[in-house]
Amino acid sequence: MEIFYTEKVSGGICLLDREESGHIVKVLRYRVGDELSLFDGKGNLYRCRLSDASPTAAQAQVLEQIPDWGTVPYHLTMAVCPTKRNERYEWFAEKATEMGVDAIVPVIGDHSERRVFKTDRLKKILLSASKQSLKGRIPEVAEPLGVREFIRSCDPSALKLIAYCFDEERVPRKAIGDVLDVQPGRPVYVLIGPEGDFSREEARLALDAGFIPVHLGPSRLRTETAALAAVSALYIKYLCTSA
Repeated sequence: MEIFYTEKVSGGICLLDREESGHIVKVLRYRVGDELSLFDGKGNLYRCRLSDASPTAAQAQVLEQIPDWGTVPYHLTMAVCPTKRNERYEWFAEKATEMGVDAIVPVIGDHSERRVFKTDRLKKILLSASKQSLKGRIPEVAEPLGVREFIRSCDPSALKLIAYCFDEERVPRKAIGDVLDVQPGRPVYVLIGPEGDFSREEARLALDAGFIPVHLGPSRLRTETAALAAVSALYIKYLCTSA
């Protein structure tokens, strides 16, 4: 199945931007009357018929709208410190999109080596990953913010998890699979630190805010590997409970 992206749907008509129009008309040779599938990045799939084959501004008439297409029932936000090498963070974000993530927040911690992060390129990668993996929603990419600011911004009713490598005596870490609770509509936040880990002060602040400390097994994982392991743990939990 090949799907295309549109940001504009109004009055039963989907308007395509220059890039998608050129790909559909010039490369794939779609013509007026041909059927095609479009998604809006918000969970809706549109079965359409091409009504205007302009290579710069194509239009398609909606034949059917399918809501909640290619989505998961939980709402997952991954707050992950940027890695020293951008391509590692991009790899994590791409693979997380394929399994199902709703928001990615680059957070800057006390031990972060990369303190500046630009989101424009990442947004393009997530659009491509959503199309490839048949996901109806494109993950939101937030602008970078500090770990403390993120902790304070979290929904108090959400399931909130933090992974760090050291031991905190007052609250022992649990295996992530033991605390995951897949409930439709309930937000899930997972906080993953930088290569130098969270500071103890950051960890204590998270615990005071209701975060549950978790571990991802005995191996010492890179930031991007730990983040993807958390995404996959929730995805597999969902598959097991929905079977």
